[in-house]
Amino acid sequence: MISHQFAAQFAEEWVAVWNSRHLDRILSHYADDFEMASPHIAEVAGESSGVLKGKAAVAAYWAKALARFPSLHFELHSILVGAESLVIYYKGVNGMVAEFFCFDSSGKVSKSSAHYAMNEKSINLTSAP
Repeated sequence: MISHQFAAQFAEEWVAVWNSRHLDRILSHYADDFEMASPHIAEVAGESSGVLKGKAAVAAYWAKALARFPSLHFELHSILVGAESLVIYYKGVNGMVAEFFCFDSSGKVSKSSAHYAMNEKSINLTSAP
């Protein structure tokens, strides 16, 4: 079970570490074999599936992302706690992001998935599919 204390500590530290822009400190939260999914992976890392496996692959992706956004700054909005996972809802570079995290038995992230808010230009809820 994920405790509220663990969730709050993880989320606050995770945001602070990303805002520090220190890749090694960011990666310290993740297991060596973790899996990351994001729609930006296809664009930045050239992986059409949007999924990277392993710390080395994700490190290369995040290094490119950090270089691409030199003023990167996250603002924590809320934390959603599940039994074995949590979601951090935060303001990112281009708007709101909900990032899902699963943890292994040592408390490291084993799987994560980023979800980005669509802006008004990219969605039209009034038209039929």
